[in-house]
Amino acid sequence: MDANERIAYVGGEFVPEAKATVSILDHAVLYGDGVFETVVAWNGRIFKLDAHVRRFLRSCAAVALDCPVTQERLTDLIVETVRRNGLDNAYIKWILTRGSNGTPLMDPTGCVPNLIIMARPYIDRSSASGLRVKTVAVRRPPGHVLDAHVKSLNYLNLVMAKIEAKAAAVDQALILDVHGRLCEAPGFNVFVSADGVLKTPRNDVLRGITRETTMELATERGLRVEETELELYDAYTADELFLTSTAGGLIPVVEVDGRTVGDGKPGPVLSALQDDYRKALASTRWSTPVA
Repeated sequence: MDANERIAYVGGEFVPEAKATVSILDHAVLYGDGVFETVVAWNGRIFKLDAHVRRFLRSCAAVALDCPVTQERLTDLIVETVRRNGLDNAYIKWILTRGSNGTPLMDPTGCVPNLIIMARPYIDRSSASGLRVKTVAVRRPPGHVLDAHVKSLNYLNLVMAKIEAKAAAVDQALILDVHGRLCEAPGFNVFVSADGVLKTPRNDVLRGITRETTMELATERGLRVEETELELYDAYTADELFLTSTAGGLIPVVEVDGRTVGDGKPGPVLSALQDDYRKALASTRWSTPVA
């Protein structure tokens, strides 16, 4: 399916993606002013759609952006977008821009928000052998500068982190907070497994839906799970290290800053949780049917 056949929801209607437009005066274009969410569909079911929609609406409220449709209508539009594209396994993204008031100025007065929904064939971001990552100079802004709970269009610091990682010829960036503690990877939450305890950073991180799911699945397995402060030392000495995201699932890390993690291959804790996650994706427990 090419851009002439794909269908997107833009400006209150479904249109061919190739004909979808956004004003050059939209504050999303001018200032990165907007919020978004990403979900995946697997075997005709969208995973944790309700949780993603609720987080999206919280992001809207946090940045004083009024969603033009109700929660129920938004859910229906997302499902309909996937259905119109005929996808069983899909990568789905929706965006709410601040919109335009007809001027290139920063004042948002009079802007009319624009809802955009798109669906593409599933994009596989997994890695069977594991990722090589490095800590980067770019830091995650603290909450009093740019709250990580808001999934906003302002991702420049994450893009710069990826650029730095690619320049160093590694697979992914590992971002620290302003205090030098473990934080995130661009678009991913971080988990460390050591001495039978699964830990994940608690400060200045997006409350990822897959992060949440991983903690739920780990708890159901009887694992001890902690949200805590983590240092680089914890990454360097971990038995296992892995990343989580909606689009990527659970992805192993086998090297950090040239140091081998564990025995240099995906470990048993991750393998068990990956299996649980794949089963969850295919189940009816947390998913919404497309058909």
